[in-house]
Amino acid sequence: MADADTVMGRFDTPEIDDLPEDLQDRIEEETDRAGFTPNIFPAMAYRPSHFRAFFAYHDALVEETELEREEVEMIIVAVSGVNDCLYCIVAHGALLRIYADAPKLAEQVAANHRTADINETHKAMLDFAVKLTESPARIEDEDLERLAEHGYSRRAIWDIGSVAAFFNLSNRLAQLADIRPNDEFYNLGR
Repeated sequence: MADADTVMGRFDTPEIDDLPEDLQDRIEEETDRAGFTPNIFPAMAYRPSHFRAFFAYHDALVEETELEREEVEMIIVAVSGVNDCLYCIVAHGALLRIYADAPKLAEQVAANHRTADINETHKAMLDFAVKLTESPARIEDEDLERLAEHGYSRRAIWDIGSVAAFFNLSNRLAQLADIRPNDEFYNLGR
């Protein structure tokens, strides 16, 4: 088991002062915003070009979307729960608690979104994200039609799929590197 100061267990974490200036600036910005440096930032800096691409796409997914931020975080937590990704469950669980103003919701969604205290519209959204995660070849037109019946536009459906797909990638990178959740995430939003 890694100690509380471990960023990632399988790769060396780069020194922030040794990183390209744009990465240092982004990490400093996130540290100032959060009050601590989320481990995903120094971990992804292991490969600076990947860091830039990863966070550019992440930012587009959360800033240029038809979805509410709490919906984005629900998708992330549900997908991460299916994928057993501790880092993303803990880090995005904290964000879900904050954006939804619901201190128990993250654990419910991570464990089983079908029994979580969410409405039928959000259950349909998470059913789709989980199906895309577990068996993407089984996605059919009817799955998109069900989301449309719950009021999701075609662009919103694209966004649901994009968030699910991106966090399937993110989960796998976090597990590959054994990225550890910051202790601070565990108490946020409670």
